[in-house]
Amino acid sequence: MPFAFHDHDLPVPPPQPDGEARVLWERLPLRSPDGTPDPELKVVRITLDNPKQFNSYTTAMVKAVILGFRRASNDRACVAVVFTGGGDRAFCTGGNTAEYATYYAGRPEEYRQYMRLFNDMVSAILACDKPVICRVNGMRIAGGQEIGMACDFSIAQDLATFGQAGPRHGSAPDGGSTDFLPLFVGIEAAMESCTLCETWSAHKALRLGLLSRVVPALRVDGEFVPNPLVVTDRWLGEAGRPTFGEPRGGADRVAGKELLSRGAVDLGPLDEAVDELVWKLAHTMPGCLSKTLESLRKHKLEHWDRNRESNRAWLALNMMTEGRTGFRAFHEGDRNRREIDFLDLRRRLARGEPWSEKLTESLIAPLRPAPAETR
Repeated sequence: MPFAFHDHDLPVPPPQPDGEARVLWERLPLRSPDGTPDPELKVVRITLDNPKQFNSYTTAMVKAVILGFRRASNDRACVAVVFTGGGDRAFCTGGNTAEYATYYAGRPEEYRQYMRLFNDMVSAILACDKPVICRVNGMRIAGGQEIGMACDFSIAQDLATFGQAGPRHGSAPDGGSTDFLPLFVGIEAAMESCTLCETWSAHKALRLGLLSRVVPALRVDGEFVPNPLVVTDRWLGEAGRPTFGEPRGGADRVAGKELLSRGAVDLGPLDEAVDELVWKLAHTMPGCLSKTLESLRKHKLEHWDRNRESNRAWLALNMMTEGRTGFRAFHEGDRNRREIDFLDLRRRLARGEPWSEKLTESLIAPLRPAPAETR
């Protein structure tokens, strides 16, 4: 009598139709360096497919990611999980700000339940029995940065950018960045990223230790060229400070933009680099690999498990004040003006003005597009 496996999977949600924010779950063959597919072994690819909104995740998508990682973890033929985004502009830019602004803003108990799901998504990545590779196909910002850092490896195309958005848009990067980022880049660089919310290039992220590898993505006249907007040809500037990965300025930046406009994004090298890493991982003892992953992940889990519940509670309450204001400002503001007047807010709070709908509305109103007839 043949051996019968027990089914340890949770129910899989039905596939969502094209054109909607969704998560794709694909079971692809493991391929050798020459492209030959293995007849039995698989690679699971989980894709945040919401490119029109830079692959921001909705509540439904978060649930699908949790189930997707659980399903991949139980897949006996799966060698590794590749976590990525749709298109070539973004891996993920965090939570869906439209949903935040129109539903969660002002509803702390609802957002608390949502953050339970978000925490479960991060924990599902950290608990996956298979190695997880973040295929960074574009921007990895805010919550996207956090779920990316929960992965075991990150390989990026070199036009990608990395960073946080919390303090500039009414939140704190307490969904993982305040736990994970210091482990990758040290406390000073993490402090700078989490508070100032200034983005890093892929090359700077590599220099600081955030990434495993960076590959070119810009093809100009049939040849791949490195990101022309950042310094990639030297490490030290005149002051002896590292310049590798820093933005170019002046005439160099103008020339870089012109070169960028003539090129096209090709993610072929990114896929080759991911496949190469998966192939190397496949040539290890599976049980020993899983135990090694678990041991190394403990350094992330030490901070994550200690802070995630108290962070969830604070983030929920914040939806009554700065979160409500910041997310609504981003959603309702003109596409070129999505941040409130921070100095005005600080002055009014310093004078003792309480948080209220009146305060929020007065901060957002100047950002809204003018009616068409007055333009």
